[in-house]
Amino acid sequence: MDVITRMVTDRPVVIFSRSSCCMSHSIRSLISGFGANPTVYELDQIPNGQQVEQALQQLGCSSVPAVFIGQQFIGGPNQVMTLQVRNQLGTMLRRAGAIWV
Repeated sequence: MDVITRMVTDRPVVIFSRSSCCMSHSIRSLISGFGANPTVYELDQIPNGQQVEQALQQLGCSSVPAVFIGQQFIGGPNQVMTLQVRNQLGTMLRRAGAIWV
């Protein structure tokens, strides 16, 4: 858990991903479309990727992408898309300081 805390601290948007995951790419594109610049950790390309993945599983995340906004665990693609459909994603990104407009 501490490893996740360190990785999301002081970052408005963090996405834990896999380089080959098309859903991760879609969520990253959606968030970037708002003008945000998410920090992306590709679990299959970082040295401690397995350790990070185990910590994410302890949080209840069973797959990638795993999205944090304002250091808060949002969830996976379904949760992010639900926020978008409810017109809440932009507001959440503004509150986290990821976008200013």
